[in-house]
Amino acid sequence: QVQMVESGGGLVQAGGSLRLSCAASGRTFIPYTMGWFRQAPGKEREFVASINWSGERTYYQDSVKGRFTISRDNTQNTVYLQMNSLKPEDTAVYYCAEDTGYEYEHWGQGTQGTVSS
Repeated sequence: QVQMVESGGGLVQAGGSLRLSCAASGRTFIPYTMGWFRQAPGKEREFVASINWSGERTYYQDSVKGRFTISRDNTQNTVYLQMNSLKPEDTAVYYCAEDTGYEYEHWGQGTQGTVSS
């Protein structure tokens, strides 16, 4: 069973940082684009950032540009999301998934990131 496993969430004050990790479990490495998504209370899941297999192409939601950085280490089959200058509105459950060519699949169970004032 292929599944992403997220970790690194926690509670942080506004202006602080969190570093999330996403490891692929249940298969050998495949050079898929990886994406981070988040879902805040009462809202639908939204796109946050993505990174292609080589790490040379990245995309970000406008609200996180300049604050979040996505990266990956293919030797460890892991994708990271460095979140700096966090705001209360960044509070959400953060998920990762892989783009298999048609849609994002193999969603993880998520990791909670909470930002207090």
